[in-house]
Amino acid sequence: MTTESDVRKYNREAWNHQVATGNKWTLPVSPEVIAAARRGDWSVVLTPTKPVPREWFGDIQGKDLLCLAGSGGQQAPVFAAAGARVSVLDNSPAQLGQDRLVAEREGLALRLVEGDMRDLSAFEDASFDLIFHPCSNCFVDAVRPVWREAARVLRPGGVLLSGFTNPVNYLFDLALEKQGIFTLKYRMPYSDFTSLSDEERRRFTDANEPLCVGHSLEDQIGGQVDAGLAVVGFFEDSFGPEDALSRYYNGFIATRAVKLPTR
Repeated sequence: MTTESDVRKYNREAWNHQVATGNKWTLPVSPEVIAAARRGDWSVVLTPTKPVPREWFGDIQGKDLLCLAGSGGQQAPVFAAAGARVSVLDNSPAQLGQDRLVAEREGLALRLVEGDMRDLSAFEDASFDLIFHPCSNCFVDAVRPVWREAARVLRPGGVLLSGFTNPVNYLFDLALEKQGIFTLKYRMPYSDFTSLSDEERRRFTDANEPLCVGHSLEDQIGGQVDAGLAVVGFFEDSFGPEDALSRYYNGFIATRAVKLPTR
């Protein structure tokens, strides 16, 4: 039986390996990107390709911002260069190391915390004006605790920007999918840890790739609402035309949610 600690431990080591092998989500931004952000010229993604609308952020100058499970030397340094007070929580020490590398290179202040996105006890209630949570909650086995903790550490009226995977992405036969044949093979709830055979799982584990969990849309969107957040923005995205599934539908979702005032 796979436990929460098993999932976290495996994916921590897998993401450390991704840093070592140069996964594109682990490559630090250049000095030119930071210089542009200091001038107010910046753009980031929650999902694979589509830039997040700048109006989703508002003015981040001087705001307390949490980059939640989104380290890697990319978004957090950009936010800091743009004037936000930035904290980062991530499960992978190597990914946090990429943020540290950029911060030291560019003279940026970042608070870096190694931890579980489902447990934000390192932060007090109502600590942040904005949380930026790119596609990463597929790497934990339960997502509703993520939303509850995010709502707790947001100030009333604070904003949560999230990207996540459409769970339909995980339900097709992967071998056939690579041949352009889309056959439903798996059912929800889906998890690489429990839905795959040992042989199927070795396609990922032999390469030290992260393992994913396909959370339902009820948990992804309804979970935000149940945590006291109002979803006020929404868009879809894909990997792009080179991805077989993306020719048929958008496999990624981004939401903008606002913490409702307590009654």
